[in-house]
Amino acid sequence: QVQLVESGGGLVQPGGSLRLSCGASGSIFSINGMGWYRQAPGKQRELVAVTTSGGSPNYADSVKGRFAISRDNPKNTVYLQMNSLKPEDTAVYYCNAVITPRNSNGGRGPTYTYWGQGTQVTVSS
Repeated sequence: QVQLVESGGGLVQPGGSLRLSCGASGSIFSINGMGWYRQAPGKQRELVAVTTSGGSPNYADSVKGRFAISRDNPKNTVYLQMNSLKPEDTAVYYCNAVITPRNSNGGRGPTYTYWGQGTQVTVSS
């Protein structure tokens, strides 16, 4: 079974940095897009950054120039480097990936969107 496992959240002061990691595990045929979303208390989940296997990354306007998404394809892992953090970046950050798992014959199964369990990022002095 395919799973996304996140790590790297925590408490940081304004202006500080954090690096989030998200690894996909299980029987995977291919991974298309991978990215990060966040949800602050009382707000809807929003896109932070996404990257596809062959395209340029896309960022929310609020994080452009401060956050950088990168991907290690052999490790099925996506990272989010967050710099110059602000209190308004406080949220639960969720990893997202569009993954095609292997079927029982080892071939291509149906494609699904998977979510991680979320990791808390708190920016506060």
